Order: sequence, then C-alpha cells, then structure tokens
Amino acid sequence: MSLIANIIRPEVLDLAAYHVPDSVGFVKLDAMENPYTLSADLQQALATRLAKVALNRYPVPSYSGLKTAIKQQLGVPQDYDLVLGNGSDELISMVSMACAKAGAKVLAPLPGFVMYAMSARLAGMQFVGVPLNADLTLDLAAMLAAIAEHRPAITYLAYPNNPTGTLYEVADIEAILRAVGDTGVVILDEAYQPFSPVSFMSRLGEFDNLLVMRTVSKLGLAGIRLGYMTGSQALLEQFEKVRPPYNINVLTEAAAEFMLEQVAVLDAQAAQLCAQRGVLTEALARLPGVTVFPSAANFLLIRVPQAEQVFAKLVKQKILVKNVGKMHVLLENCLRITVSTPEENSLFLDAFSASL
Repeated sequence: MSLIANIIRPEVLDLAAYHVPDSVGFVKLDAMENPYTLSADLQQALATRLAKVALNRYPVPSYSGLKTAIKQQLGVPQDYDLVLGNGSDELISMVSMACAKAGAKVLAPLPGFVMYAMSARLAGMQFVGVPLNADLTLDLAAMLAAIAEHRPAITYLAYPNNPTGTLYEVADIEAILRAVGDTGVVILDEAYQPFSPVSFMSRLGEFDNLLVMRTVSKLGLAGIRLGYMTGSQALLEQFEKVRPPYNINVLTEAAAEFMLEQVAVLDAQAAQLCAQRGVLTEALARLPGVTVFPSAANFLLIRVPQAEQVFAKLVKQKILVKNVGKMHVLLENCLRITVSTPEENSLFLDAFSASL
C-alpha cells in the first residue's frame, strides 16, 4: 500500500471506478442503448466496407471525410468545425484538461451525468453541483447564484438530462449562457438529441461561449465510440491541442461513415423508440404507487416504493435496469429504464408488475 500512497494522487484514491455490471443473459435496459440491430443486407455491406480498411496505417488525423459526413447528416452547421472524441467521455476529459487552470471550477446541475464531476476531479478541478428542484426541473435561481459565486470555467447542461430525462427550459439556458459570459464555456450535452424535439445546434452563432456536444451512441452506434463537439473556432482550436493524435481509429471512422450514409435507418429506429416511450410511460403510470417523470430521452425515470427490493426482484427475473436511488437524495427510490423494443418492454412490464 505504501507504493500506492506514494504515487497515486489523493483525488484518484478517493474515486470509485466506473462500474458496468455483467449483463450476459439479461434483458438489458440499464445503459440507454438502441436495441435494434442492422438488417442482414446492411450488416454484409458494412462488413465489406470494413474489410477494405488499411489496419496497418494510422488514420488521417484531419478526419475530414468523417467530419463532412457528420455535418451533412447530423445537422451541424456547415461553417463550423468539429472536435472528435472516443465517445463524449473523451471530449469531456479534453475540455477539463484544457481548462484546468489553478482554482478553476466545473459546475453542473445534480443529479446529472457522473463523468462531469469525475473528469473535473481527475483534472484537479473543483466540481460544484447545483441540486435540481424536487420535481427534477432546473433551479435557475440556484444556478445563477452558483455561477455568480464560483465563476465556473466549465458549465455543463445535459439537454435532456441524464438520469432524469428532463428537458430544461430554453429561457433558463439562455439566462445561464448570459450569466457565464466570457468567464467560462457552457457545454450543452445533447447525447439524447435523437429523441428530443429541440436542440441548440442552430443557435451556436448567438453565443461565443456555447459548445454543443453529441455522441452517436444513443443513435444506435454505442459500440463504435464516437463523440463530436462544435462551437466557435477559437475554442475548438484550443481543445484540438489536447486531443490525442489518431484518437478515432480507422474501424470507427469507416463504420461511422458507412452508417451516416444509412442515417435514415437510424432515424426510423429513434422514431420507433420515441413511440415506445409513450406506450411505456402510459403503462407504468397506470400501476399503483408508480411515479413516471417526463422524459425527452430514450429512457424513463420512475419512482416506486421500496425500489431496492423491486430492483432485486427484477434481477432475479433477468431484467437489468439502473438503480439510481443512491446517486442523489432527489433520486431516492428511483429506477431508470431504457426504452426498448415492444417485446423487451413487455417483458419488463410483466416482471415489474410482478415485483411491486
């Protein structure tokens, strides 16, 4: 232990590793993945494309073809550049690394995506969490007070929020952008944009301190690990300096370019999941004692009495959801359920009803 104490930073010693439970044999509804697979024809076409990739060569580091495809197919303004990451997790780490001046702080609503706080602490920055209201909406007054007090270098707003599914009010986000001003960046994390009716992507030109970050994971490509971020060129140039060289591998690049040619297939899957979100919401709301929170994502947050016991009973029935009750006091007795296919949703509802 003396070796560990001598060489590992205290911030790391105090952290717990990001835990992913074993899901083999389970109906997996804990990670907000797209449950749909590709058709046999598309799988064969993708395999043919990947077979042509030169695995003996590094990627071309500009990633110009992939960036062009993202801008054409995913609604990024053509006159904006992109910074690419190995998932949005790497983008969050890159921003922290670039902004970790002495005394710099990161601010975000809580409960929220755990990587905002973890990345801040790993970079030696202080994380400031601002609790949501009891109904899981944004506490704007508390956010503005925290911004005035702490002058954060980075403010994260997940839009919609994970793990609550909350879609913050546009006017509230505008107020935060104005309050932060030129003392920090505001990152709109639009990971769940395929399931949300709104986006700030078209408003980048209005705010010099705004960055929009997304991932293709929720769109149906979680396995290839690709995130992207855009905003003012002046900001992107600085973040590009800390991006690891060749951070997007050639298989991810080729798979992403191929799938963006088939983006209509992924959009149709997202539409199906949005429809199923409504079906699942209505079914859960009819059950006694179950509270369903509004969601603009591909998951639902629910509150149920004795959630720990319900979760344990679901596990016994090989249904895996996310027990978020210990993440934050506002999430007491809450479970998060990924919206899936009609068949998997039905399996979950049957097991859940039997577990109440």
